[in-house]
Amino acid sequence: MNITARTALNLIPLDLGSQPVFLCIDDTMVPKSGKKFEDVSKLFDHAAHNGSNYLNGHCFVSIMLCVPVWNQNRIRYVSLPLGYRMWLGSESKLKLAASMVRQAMPELARKKNVIILCDSWYVKKDLVCLVDEYKNLDLIGNVRADSVIYDLAPELSGKKGRPAAHGRKLSIQDDFTLSDEKIGDYFMAARRVLTNIFGKREVMAYVTAPKKDSGSRRLFFSTILPEQLQIFCAWQEKSPLNRTGSDRMQFIPLLLYVYRWNIEVSYYEQKTFWSLCSYMVRSRKGIEMLVNLINVAYCAMKILPYQDEAFSKYRAESVQEFRFALSGQIREQVFYATFVENIETRIKSNTIINALKQLIQQQGYHL
Repeated sequence: MNITARTALNLIPLDLGSQPVFLCIDDTMVPKSGKKFEDVSKLFDHAAHNGSNYLNGHCFVSIMLCVPVWNQNRIRYVSLPLGYRMWLGSESKLKLAASMVRQAMPELARKKNVIILCDSWYVKKDLVCLVDEYKNLDLIGNVRADSVIYDLAPELSGKKGRPAAHGRKLSIQDDFTLSDEKIGDYFMAARRVLTNIFGKREVMAYVTAPKKDSGSRRLFFSTILPEQLQIFCAWQEKSPLNRTGSDRMQFIPLLLYVYRWNIEVSYYEQKTFWSLCSYMVRSRKGIEMLVNLINVAYCAMKILPYQDEAFSKYRAESVQEFRFALSGQIREQVFYATFVENIETRIKSNTIINALKQLIQQQGYHL
């Protein structure tokens, strides 16, 4: 995990060193039909499409590191899963995720802003306590719409008695005024609040809605304030982050939440194209080792185009396209090398050998 994080940080250009990096946290389920796998169990899956909300399988918690790089004069974030750990039930997913973040943080100690991105399942005290352990760590997360939020504490009145710890209780329906225009796909509102999850720490609360006057609203918390961020919005590849003017600066932390979706994309890619769900190893240790080995190969294919200029044209392509192209070249090289070796030992024809070597050199290979 730490070697992958260290390698990913080395991809960041010097002029983007002040930009924030993100740690996305989530979990995914791998269905297994057999019952001989160690620690296999019945799991609740809200997204299951098998006619039931339960499946037989394993659950893995993972963290992903997103680092900024240049792509045609635009800032793109390269997303690299750092590792997987199997959830056993004896320890909560929150504590498991927190231990993975603690393992990765020494590699991120020199970064100015490291931001955890997670959904409502992980915005709980066992995980959010991390932002108090590391000065450069913050969190942006979706939370339950009925989470209790309070206005800031009123100024001291000078009267006797203990001062109020917080202001009145707020409602996301009545106390947040949505923007006049949509920012991206949503109307947005923001204000500083206090909440039980973060104790006495002031946080930004964001409310979004697809329709201004009706429909459901979503609530987000950010421990990092807009003025604490140093981010080159105009150079960002993603919209609407690259269209953020001075009147929308307060919404920048919320717009950064879009990078959390990258971990969902990696789950889809690894399950569909990298055989993440096809393991037949029975022991828990063997399963974790194989799953993380697949993840290392996946990360290597994403890193290589940025480390070797010969493959730079694949930076904008999907990792699958690069893997297929690279594997095809390896097969060709193995074929040509074996063919030339057989000719050299059986057919002593310098003309054929030279012609083959010339063909191989034209393909960009070396013998």
